Amino acid sequence: MKYAVIGAGSWGTTVASLCAPFVPTTIWARRAEVAREINRTHRNKRYLKGFELSPELVATNDLHQAATDASVIVMGVPSHGYRDVLVQMKDAIAADVPILSLTKGIEAGTLMRMTEVTMDVLPNHDRSVVGVLTGPNLAREIMEGQPAATVIAMEDQDEARSIQQVFTSPRLRVYTNPDVIGSESGGALKNVMAMAAGMAAGRGLGDNTLATLITRALAEMTRLGVAMGGDVRTFAGLAGLGDLIATCNSTQSRNHQVGYGLGQGRKLKDIVEEMSMVAEGVKSTRGVLALADRHSVEMPIAEKVGAVLYDNADVGQALHELMTRESRSEFE
Repeated sequence: MKYAVIGAGSWGTTVASLCAPFVPTTIWARRAEVAREINRTHRNKRYLKGFELSPELVATNDLHQAATDASVIVMGVPSHGYRDVLVQMKDAIAADVPILSLTKGIEAGTLMRMTEVTMDVLPNHDRSVVGVLTGPNLAREIMEGQPAATVIAMEDQDEARSIQQVFTSPRLRVYTNPDVIGSESGGALKNVMAMAAGMAAGRGLGDNTLATLITRALAEMTRLGVAMGGDVRTFAGLAGLGDLIATCNSTQSRNHQVGYGLGQGRKLKDIVEEMSMVAEGVKSTRGVLALADRHSVEMPIAEKVGAVLYDNADVGQALHELMTRESRSEFE
């Protein structure tokens, strides 16, 4: 058995390091120097500074080598590069190999979730073993061994339970869920809401505001996720509410960091240029709004985030417009 983790960002590296003590694991790094550092020093200072990785973890800069003979492939590539990387390695992937996405985003243009991109690139692949790993999983806290939980969503629950055994530890509780659509859409949608929470924090707003935002954000996420075919129960679980709480509260969240800077009046371009990793919400908010339009779902918070990101709307004015919307029932 061999696990291949494709992508050596902070979360991909964390997942690979978790797996390596229990199953032979190879991680693919786009940068050759990152692969060399992991092999020589068991560290990834660029993306996960301050942590020692499992000494069993093997890194490579050769994508085909990483994917060949893998019994499970874990995709940790940002949404904008996901398709291209998968195309490059598709000849090395057998049709029955489970493919697990870590990516919480929407592909620009196609509006596809990453499992949909996977099936688009690999049309003959067994759909039942294409899934996601998602939840309130901030990489640094996982590496520190703080107690946490995650969800593996996959139609084939027997395969999901098999992968579950590899990831489960006394510090990481792993659940399974057959709802791929709901689990995956929850991960993408919460990034938009995390930016809204960051904007509020950047404006110096407090706990009442944050609680209001999280609650109404969950309502928006659930409406769209269910319209897309997700199970309403998923959004009350780790892939929905759990992930939303973590990213709306944490300064470790890249999407929260972007929102915080915008709330302080900084320019989006300057904020993004300072970051070494991708904040998925910056790119996927446009896709989320397009999906909301496709499914005729109202998402006022997401709309205001989009206005700030793409139309240079003022954060304070956006907040005012949200607070002065027409009064209605909480359940509308």
